[in-house]
Amino acid sequence: MLDGRSEILIRQGKLADAGTLADVFRTSWSGAYRGIVPHVHLENIIRRRSTDWWKRAVRSGDGLIVLEFDGRVRGYATFGQSRGRHAQKGEIYELYVTPSYQGLGFGEYLFEASRARLDDDGLRGLIVWALAMNDQAQDFYWRRGGRPVAKVTELIGGERLDKIAFAWS
Repeated sequence: MLDGRSEILIRQGKLADAGTLADVFRTSWSGAYRGIVPHVHLENIIRRRSTDWWKRAVRSGDGLIVLEFDGRVRGYATFGQSRGRHAQKGEIYELYVTPSYQGLGFGEYLFEASRARLDDDGLRGLIVWALAMNDQAQDFYWRRGGRPVAKVTELIGGERLDKIAFAWS
């Protein structure tokens, strides 16, 4: 698929991306969390992340980058200051690639671009949380050099689910 003629572009999200971001969110979350997050809760989360939600996210000016391939948004990442009390000052909140484009290295592009933006903002060190039952995410962060540093249990849709924090210095 990557033939040298196709261009990968990492850029800030734009209002025009909102519909596509809603689609990327829907397909990637359905693929990643079906069978892990209770069905009704998962569907409610996906429904809330409508095109209007993504327009508000873009307008907020927070850290949101997209990966464009062949002229279409195929993935995104959100990031900013760490939400917890960790030595790591930066956090990637979300990083998702459309399922049909997973395994091609696009996630790595988004990951490295997010790290670079956090470094540019002076947010040294990085933390990322992943559901313990999401083996694909855990493997991805492990291969990027992250190591588990914390574990919490959260009530998500009535189910107790473990989350693991991966950290980089």
